[in-house]
Amino acid sequence: MRIDERIARRHATLTPQERKAATTLLDHLDDLATYRAAELAVLAGVSKATMSRLFRRLGFADFDEVREHLRALRSAGEPRRVDGSPDLAVHAAAEGDAITRVLHQPAITEAAHLLATAGRVLVVGWRNSHPVALHLRQQLVQARAGVALAPLPGQVIGEELVDLGAGDAVVVLGFRRRPRGFAEFLDAAAGTGARVVLVADATALPLVDRVDVWMECPVQTGLAFDSYAAAMSLVGVLADAVLSACGSAARDRVSAISRTYDLLGELEA
Repeated sequence: MRIDERIARRHATLTPQERKAATTLLDHLDDLATYRAAELAVLAGVSKATMSRLFRRLGFADFDEVREHLRALRSAGEPRRVDGSPDLAVHAAAEGDAITRVLHQPAITEAAHLLATAGRVLVVGWRNSHPVALHLRQQLVQARAGVALAPLPGQVIGEELVDLGAGDAVVVLGFRRRPRGFAEFLDAAAGTGARVVLVADATALPLVDRVDVWMECPVQTGLAFDSYAAAMSLVGVLADAVLSACGSAARDRVSAISRTYDLLGELEA
């Protein structure tokens, strides 16, 4: 199991100091092997004993073993050169495993009910998260009205929050290498009274206390670039659950949209 997945699995059982140390590890996954254990402890503001204890809690004998683990992984959010040709069979198996784990999250049911019953829904995503947010909005708008996407090209986010309130929902896609101010946005969204759903990889674990519903979705692979296959699968399953939860009103909306397509001649016959 990858080091970030180990942290995700054990996060709830860690002490506050160990959580600080774990957050530092997640923040430095791309260059972790360039540090000494003592330097990581200083960065985290914890003792060397706490950092060593965390390594053992994660299943590593010591930091040397962590380094060996990292040599086999591409842990950086930015694309990194991969030595040799990738083993596509191994990659496909890893993708399939990630999708299976993501789609068996109990939080999907909770999120679907929230999105089906909310007055308005705002779907938010920056950078690499934006295409996933765009796809989610496009699926949700088939099932229900009042679904918006932010930020739009050339726009900032502040004006998108002012009309939200209790009974509304904000879905935030926040995969790693998030923009500065991401945590503050979560706080501002929650401050409107709307309920907040966060979909992100394990690097967002320190932020889960700021939201109402958390769904973890890995993006790391053995290839040079992150993969959003699991994220897109999650969008499909979540949108399908919302469509089902909306019942006959959703079916009527889908039919009305299809009639409009025909009226405007927008789709191929």
